[in-house]
Amino acid sequence: MFRGAMVAIVTPFKGGLLDEAALRDLIDFQIANGTQGIIPCGTTGESATLSFQEHERVVEITVEQVGKRVPVIAGSGSNSTGEAIRLTKHAKTAGADGALMISPYYNKPTQEGLYQHFRKVAEAVDIPIVLYNIPGRTAVNMEPDTIARLAKIDNIVGVKEASGSMKQITDIIARCGDDFSVVSGEDFLTFPLMCVGGKGVISVTSNIAPRDMSDLCSLLLEGKVAEARPLYYKLLPLCHGLFYETNPAPVKAALAMMKKIESDEVRLPLVQMSEANRERLRRDLQAYGLL
Repeated sequence: MFRGAMVAIVTPFKGGLLDEAALRDLIDFQIANGTQGIIPCGTTGESATLSFQEHERVVEITVEQVGKRVPVIAGSGSNSTGEAIRLTKHAKTAGADGALMISPYYNKPTQEGLYQHFRKVAEAVDIPIVLYNIPGRTAVNMEPDTIARLAKIDNIVGVKEASGSMKQITDIIARCGDDFSVVSGEDFLTFPLMCVGGKGVISVTSNIAPRDMSDLCSLLLEGKVAEARPLYYKLLPLCHGLFYETNPAPVKAALAMMKKIESDEVRLPLVQMSEANRERLRRDLQAYGLL
């Protein structure tokens, strides 16, 4: 259902407030450059520090600005099942095409707890749901057996896999079948993941290099592996550079350098990039031709 290069879009701030005009411009920039899905209010969108009102507004702006040109998959996860249901209901009401749901963080649920959490939300809201497994942030890995159980629920249609394990990725693809969309949650694993049957990426790098990431995924979906390989290695320094510090501080710094946003503000407890790492990233952008 969801495939190709999809962007985990940043939430731009100005003076501590949501910069609505900048968000709309970023959405148009993405679509004009081939991005095949917009994901607001994910990790890169700083969902953890948005108020409920801001979160809902970002989703509403995104749906409105996209105007059905590409799918919108709204971040709606929480470590509280009740809050996740609330955010997912809003995503559906706002007109999103799907919901991206991170595993509950901090609570450290068992595999059965993870299953029951996602089952409860899927039963409460009739919207396509993409699971999001990122144990480095949540402290719990959603195991392939659990994902395979969840894939049997009609409106759970895919997983954004960011465990960093190709073994886990191949196990999920093998167990869940071709109708279940396994997409990369790590830009640097997009190429190998798609070579073994993955359907695309929910990308940080697409924020600054949308055309190349879109072209990479399109080539791989067409089976043109040899043609895709040089483009993957071209993108790889950006994929690494955007994680010199905690996401999304580097990608916001990059967008500000590229004059795509006025400010690279992030919300505490995140802070803006250090000058040393900012200079490293600037060199990466210059080498790529983005500055």
